Amino acid sequence: MGRYTLRRLLQLVPVFLGTTLIIYYLVWGLSDDPFAGKCGQRECPASYVATMTERLNLDDPVLLQWLKYLGGLLTGDFGRTFSGNEVSELIANAAPISFRLALVAVVIEIVIGITAGLVSGLRGRGYVDSLILVSTLFLISLPVFVTGLVVKQVFGVELGWIRTSVPPDPTILDLFVPGLVLGSLSMAFVARLTRTSLMENARADFVRTAVAKGLSRRRVVLAHMLRTSLIPVVTFIGTDLGALMGGAVVTEGVFNIRGLGGLVFTGIQRQEQTQVVGVVALLVIIYLVVNLIVDLLYAVLDPRIRYD
Repeated sequence: MGRYTLRRLLQLVPVFLGTTLIIYYLVWGLSDDPFAGKCGQRECPASYVATMTERLNLDDPVLLQWLKYLGGLLTGDFGRTFSGNEVSELIANAAPISFRLALVAVVIEIVIGITAGLVSGLRGRGYVDSLILVSTLFLISLPVFVTGLVVKQVFGVELGWIRTSVPPDPTILDLFVPGLVLGSLSMAFVARLTRTSLMENARADFVRTAVAKGLSRRRVVLAHMLRTSLIPVVTFIGTDLGALMGGAVVTEGVFNIRGLGGLVFTGIQRQEQTQVVGVVALLVIIYLVVNLIVDLLYAVLDPRIRYD
């Protein structure tokens, strides 16, 4: 396990370098004039252009710019926006909110999604199974922004059961409804993945062996079938965590949440390239770390998998 972990950590290095280079080039290398539209209808003053060009190393080739940016990134310096704000401070304020929101969404995915998939997979084709399949299909068919707007309008505006806007420093309870909306689509996928995987493993040899040994149905399901069936589910949830943190632009907008999704959106809207690159680089790191954890969890869930 130790050698495998070290090898996977070393593999993350070229992936991180390659992805950040691509992101940096797409944001900075494809733009002929990074100052276009920065000063409204008029051209930016020459002094402003000269100052920003020196600060952002825009006179250097893109590869050298990236190397200098990477050097600062490794020391925790995400650069500064055109308006002079430290990107690291913006991320430090937004990341905890997005992390709590993503955590709420993932917990909802795990609890409701796996439970629904477990019930559906064990009961087979019946009323409950059909109800779960129809419900999950309904959630998959609805875009997240539609779900968010409907929940906000019905339960917030008309019934007054929830807040229509999340406070600036929200608690886990404040983020429950936005997290439910954000995780609704993934929750449906988790339920279907769990159901399909359980029904496939129900006919596996190791399950028949466990039943032949006289183990109780509860032990067969929880200790044998469910653990192995969770491998594709864990893979999906692991990749989904990074997507939930960075892809919650619509949900954060609907409920007025000041997270990373909103930071990316405002960065694109205001042409703050340094802000966009910094947030996306952080999301790349999160993706890589989560994928490493998922790989290590495989051996815990399935005893047949060994990293020797």
